[in-house]
Amino acid sequence: MDLATLMSKGLVGPLTAPPAREASFPYGLDKHGLHEIAEAAYGDRAAATGFLLAAAPRPPRRTILLWVTQASTARDMGRVPEAALREATGGKARRLSLVTRHATDALWAVEEAVVSGVVSHVIAEVDSADFTATRRLTLASERHGVPVTLLLPHICEGATAATTRWRVGPQPSAPNRYDPRAPGHARWRVHLERCRAAPALVGQAFDLEWNDETLSLNMVPGMVTGSPAPGEAPPHPGFPNRRTG
Repeated sequence: MDLATLMSKGLVGPLTAPPAREASFPYGLDKHGLHEIAEAAYGDRAAATGFLLAAAPRPPRRTILLWVTQASTARDMGRVPEAALREATGGKARRLSLVTRHATDALWAVEEAVVSGVVSHVIAEVDSADFTATRRLTLASERHGVPVTLLLPHICEGATAATTRWRVGPQPSAPNRYDPRAPGHARWRVHLERCRAAPALVGQAFDLEWNDETLSLNMVPGMVTGSPAPGEAPPHPGFPNRRTG
């Protein structure tokens, strides 16, 4: 009995593909793959790093986070304090730091760490990364399931194999509910320059706020146009709050 006869008798239903899942924030940044986070302007490294720590994957258990830094970046930008990493990971990750002289050495170390299978996430601060290098890292990350994030300077441009590229700059902080003269929750403006999971969103800008009390990343009212409105930032559809587990 052929397929047409089976369908006519109601024994076999029409074949339908499962509905595609809608991509949501952070569009793969919390999974395997290569992602780039760049400064919007010179001096925005703190904002880019803050966004990375707020949006990066939360380790489910005690794991190792490898942080590779090019020597010139460490000299100019300094190092991320251990306290910031403990807060961002909920105290579940231990950092293994590595400083290299050249960007090529840093990228080689990143690939070797991903292949080793002993790290949960690799972050590299480098001056540049070309298409060939990022393609190798993308393939290694997807094969071994270890996310890789590159922190890049504001001058980075050109085609790469990254899954996403974010360009991050600081915004005025939220009003402090206890002291109007003191800064409130940190805010950033984030431009999505590349996104394989949601190409229609490329070119969008998001105003984000990090709540250090609830450990959540929220969308600020007035996305793209207008200034951030005061008050608590509600979650945006498709852009759920990020909370530590």
